[in-house]
Amino acid sequence: MIKPPVPFETFIQLDIRIGTIISAEVVVGSEKLLKLEVDFEEEVGKKQILSGIAKYFTVEDLVNKQAVFLVNLETKMIMGFESQGMLLVAEEEGKIVLLRPALEVKNGSVIR
Repeated sequence: MIKPPVPFETFIQLDIRIGTIISAEVVVGSEKLLKLEVDFEEEVGKKQILSGIAKYFTVEDLVNKQAVFLVNLETKMIMGFESQGMLLVAEEEGKIVLLRPALEVKNGSVIR
């Protein structure tokens, strides 16, 4: 189902950037959550991001990989950990696909 249109002014409030996952670990007590440490370098720095992707990716699949993140999402406590953003993925027929740049780019690069 397609969602209703949003004004351009709403869209430009989203801060979507490329970051490199520098560490990942399974959240004890959860079948879904991975805790990621992501480096966005200079302006944004490092952020801890929790993502419900443990059924689809191993830690080894993710470490040292660049991906697309929403970095200005309100902080949320999840299972006792602070999540400071959101990993963006695509879903097709129940499979989750990591969104990655075609070529390596500088961490913190803005998605436009």
